Amino acid sequence: MACETKTTCPYCGVGCGVIAAVDDKGKVSVRGDPDHPANYGRLCSKGSALAETLDLEGRALYPEIQGQRAGWDEALDLVASTFQRTIADHGPDSVAFYVSGQLLTEDYYVANKLMKGFIGSANIDTNSRLCMASSVAGHRRAFGADTVPACYEDLELSDLVVLVGSNMAWCHPVLYQRLAAARAARPAMKVVVIDPRRTATSDIADLHLAVHADGDIALFNGLLAHLAETGVIDENYVGRHTSGFGEALLAASHVRMADLSEATGVSGMLLRQFFRLFAQTEKVVTCYSQGVNQSSVGTDKVNAILNCHLATGRIGRRGMGPLSLTGQPNAMGGREVGGLANMLAAHMAIENPEHRERVQRFWKSPVIAGHAGLKAVDMFEAVADGRIKAIWIMSTNPVVSMPDANAVKAALEACPFVVVSDIQKDTDTARLAHVLLPASGWGEKSGTVTNSERRISRQRPFLSVPGEARADWWQLAEVGKRLGFDPGFDYRGPADIYAEHAALSAFENDGERDFDIGAHAEINVEEYDALLPFQWPLRQDGSSTARFFADGGFFTADRKARFVPVTAPAPEEADECHPFTLNTGRIRDHWHTMTRTGKSARLSAHIAEPYCEIHPADADEAGIGEADLVNVEGANGRSIIVRALLTGRQRRGSIFVPMHWTGETAPSARVDTLVSSRVDPISGQPALKMSRASVNRHAAKAHGFLVSASRPVDLPFAYWAIAKAEGGYRLEFAGDPHAEGWETWLRRSLQLEDHHEFSGYIDQRAGDNRLLAFEGDKLQAALFVSSAPVSVSRQWAVDQLKESHPDRSARSMVIAGRPAAGRPDKGAILCSCFSVGINQINTAARGGCRSVEAIGAALSAGTNCGSCRPEIRRILDATQPIAAE
Repeated sequence: MACETKTTCPYCGVGCGVIAAVDDKGKVSVRGDPDHPANYGRLCSKGSALAETLDLEGRALYPEIQGQRAGWDEALDLVASTFQRTIADHGPDSVAFYVSGQLLTEDYYVANKLMKGFIGSANIDTNSRLCMASSVAGHRRAFGADTVPACYEDLELSDLVVLVGSNMAWCHPVLYQRLAAARAARPAMKVVVIDPRRTATSDIADLHLAVHADGDIALFNGLLAHLAETGVIDENYVGRHTSGFGEALLAASHVRMADLSEATGVSGMLLRQFFRLFAQTEKVVTCYSQGVNQSSVGTDKVNAILNCHLATGRIGRRGMGPLSLTGQPNAMGGREVGGLANMLAAHMAIENPEHRERVQRFWKSPVIAGHAGLKAVDMFEAVADGRIKAIWIMSTNPVVSMPDANAVKAALEACPFVVVSDIQKDTDTARLAHVLLPASGWGEKSGTVTNSERRISRQRPFLSVPGEARADWWQLAEVGKRLGFDPGFDYRGPADIYAEHAALSAFENDGERDFDIGAHAEINVEEYDALLPFQWPLRQDGSSTARFFADGGFFTADRKARFVPVTAPAPEEADECHPFTLNTGRIRDHWHTMTRTGKSARLSAHIAEPYCEIHPADADEAGIGEADLVNVEGANGRSIIVRALLTGRQRRGSIFVPMHWTGETAPSARVDTLVSSRVDPISGQPALKMSRASVNRHAAKAHGFLVSASRPVDLPFAYWAIAKAEGGYRLEFAGDPHAEGWETWLRRSLQLEDHHEFSGYIDQRAGDNRLLAFEGDKLQAALFVSSAPVSVSRQWAVDQLKESHPDRSARSMVIAGRPAAGRPDKGAILCSCFSVGINQINTAARGGCRSVEAIGAALSAGTNCGSCRPEIRRILDATQPIAAE
């Protein structure tokens, strides 16, 4: 009989409920929680594969000092004494914490309390600065607080959903499926996608505006002017509940349509169509995400969107309002406890002396930070120049994810004292730690997270904590005690921390602050363990609010919203040496730097190596062919090597490279090494979506593909990318031919012994080498090397690791790299949930399956998480028979 636990997914900000079941043999399975109001049982491909990511491979299981095993007391004493000595010698601003939206709220709360209230510095920032800081700043400028006004339900109640800078189908797939289902139920509903790329999300769009990067301000200013010209402004709402409308409208007006079209890159016809649709539809929800936030003008973009909703009064009512889609599972929880360097706990303002005094009095702390701390980019620059001499990094990998990532790496290498808390010991960042502290992971730790619609849910443990790993809050509290702050950090467990967090939210809160969960200020352990998902606020009297601002009540001094005049940035000057706009982001089945998703073979089956999306015409001009390797060089002179993906979905002059690959998985492909450290001056958020780059073909003398039962250890190639596969690993590589011969390299790299049987062939004139290694009937390795990119049916070759090969006929197919005629070959995996390949879908389409639903009935593809449905539809469109004239 399996033991079931209701918990919450650790990936994106949708905050899906998960039921984890552990059977009598300890095997874990997961399914969506049908009762959780975020997902009602749906899970995306990543959530569905959670049980495949729980192994202990690569886990940090005990503390280490300088790479040597240590005890907890020794490690924590060293952390505390070094921080204490650094503070004594150089002041509290010489130390810093860099934390993560992967932390639970209780972890975040203790970190913020220790740094701001006891150490006395605000040098605590978070990787949420990289994804949500501009939303926070925009909300605070307009509303007076970081308040998300809308709910997920509004997506289903609206008549028009505008998706701005959001590839929802891949980055928030469960919300996308909720929207798709609502649209199918109400065909009159309209969807507009505003994005430079025609992403999978555009599959659902009635209108796609391929706007220039950073063209959003001009677009929404044009919309605001149109709303005024056509009499759609809600003058009653604007007059009673807002200020500054005239100034905002003046900044937005007097732009000719031709100029607006040039500024946005969108034709006047499409602009007019969008403006009319927005003006004529009352129930409008505008969702925005990283394409808006990750910009040097991200805060102004947010306010340009908010201005349109405030002007029409389309906010806080059912089916209408702006909705920021959060990137990480607990970015919102971090914002609630002041995890950003320029905020205080419970949505109080660090620049407000009354708020500082109130928090200090509640905490009974000896000090309180008197000014904002260093934001993420500034923080690592301070590490580089020596102002910060000790830093504690928790549950994040800035050597991969920060802009100008090599500079961050160099800064940490030179830093006198680096502490890293993480579940994995070999991340690019953990390798630089003087002290490595093993953290508990998903399924082991206990606490709360908050999703994009302000819904707080529990993460509950269902696994034993391995080795000597400990919760992040415990590590922080123990250091706090060692610094002499015993009374403030004497927590028995996460329930105590949550109750204190709730009490602070209600402390002297007469309605001036939005965040209030005072109803839980005296929660006990049993009530905490049984806590059901709920939306804040949940006040001490039990009252709550699903939506904000329908009747005003903003959190400014006069309780009125502020229109913010914004102006579109001037076009960047052309850079002949770096003519492309580089956009970075996520792919469908992977998460951040793959410390979790990289453990799942099926999550790597869809996309197994890094790539650069480029328009075919741009590729042709650069002499780049399909699947060529390319050098992408940033304006900082650094370059990476990735695979070219030619697609008309990318607009000309722009390229897209995903951000997941690391020194462990593809060291030549760390794209954030190219991204400049330019930030939004208000939010401090980096412009990760708009850097300058050049692209040219990468010449290599040898190209290779390897499937192997074990991970190769010697990879002396200019380019390589490795991924887990069913039964082993798959490796793409390119570089010079191996001087000692491929068999010698293969034996050493895989530590193969004399009893392993080798077969294959070598065509020296063509530069074609094919080698197989067997142990009995089981394939241990299949190596394919050629002077050009290797032509092999990759998924079929991977599948051979699970097959038996008793005779010459079976082995000859493996050498050929494809099955014999008439044998099945599923092709590249398109549906990760059911391991359905593109060849299977093509065959079904040619056999009469003419709809996504028919493909699902025949192959199950698209029937679980639904993330592959847009790609299935594209295949169906490409195989539609041409009608006879």
